[in-house]
Amino acid sequence: MRKSHRVVAAGAACALAGVALYGAGAASAGQSTANSTHEPYNMGQLVKDIDTYYGTTADSNGVYQASPDSPYAKDLADIDAAAKRYMDRAARKAHRHGEKPAVVFDIDDTLLLSLDYEKRYNYTFNPTTWNDYVNRADRPAVFGTPELVQYAASKGVEVFYNSGLSEAQRAAAVANLKKVGSDVNLDADHMFLKDKANPPAYLSDCATPGAWNCTTVQYKSGTRKHIEDDLGYKIIADFGDQYSDLDGGYTGRTYKIPNPTYFVG
Repeated sequence: MRKSHRVVAAGAACALAGVALYGAGAASAGQSTANSTHEPYNMGQLVKDIDTYYGTTADSNGVYQASPDSPYAKDLADIDAAAKRYMDRAARKAHRHGEKPAVVFDIDDTLLLSLDYEKRYNYTFNPTTWNDYVNRADRPAVFGTPELVQYAASKGVEVFYNSGLSEAQRAAAVANLKKVGSDVNLDADHMFLKDKANPPAYLSDCATPGAWNCTTVQYKSGTRKHIEDDLGYKIIADFGDQYSDLDGGYTGRTYKIPNPTYFVG
């Protein structure tokens, strides 16, 4: 997920002891951006704001969790309710027109919450600690998403996954999604992960064996194009916590999942 991060703090680029620090992902009203000459948003206050938004607490095992009563949970509930209403209409319309409706989900912080990793490592990224964390396969679900995945399937919508996780992390991703109840179409024909050593032919414009040059948008949109043009589905909705999950077309309606802790360009 994070090997190609552009990291910002409320839109401001920051560094701490030479290590990039995760941030809010997009500037809010009244906050400065990386190109601003104004003083950046205060990092200590930003972390407090993030904790308030998630309702962050450590459970009895010391694992950081989001609160089901938090503003984050409320925002997710609103998104899920709207998405279900839309998917129901869009699926019926697609079926009437003889189309095969599909929905696409990102995984990290769209279906599986990484808040504990962000807090534990002070919003910094290290590929070794991240890989170990993913391979534990015990991340909690993003609130409401197992039900959303199951709802899509119940409406005759084909579920696909379009993730920045690596091919080597496939087994952990599948195990974790099963554990939280998002157990729909977890086979290799429906779960697309980065395979830099042997990229698929449909990404040949930016990736060849041993030479991966795809941006996140190229990778994600190229995969969605493959789902539509090669596999014959009509994507009615795309879910992701980053705008780069949603840009580039072939999405149907897009749903941005809240994520104030990092930014992937």
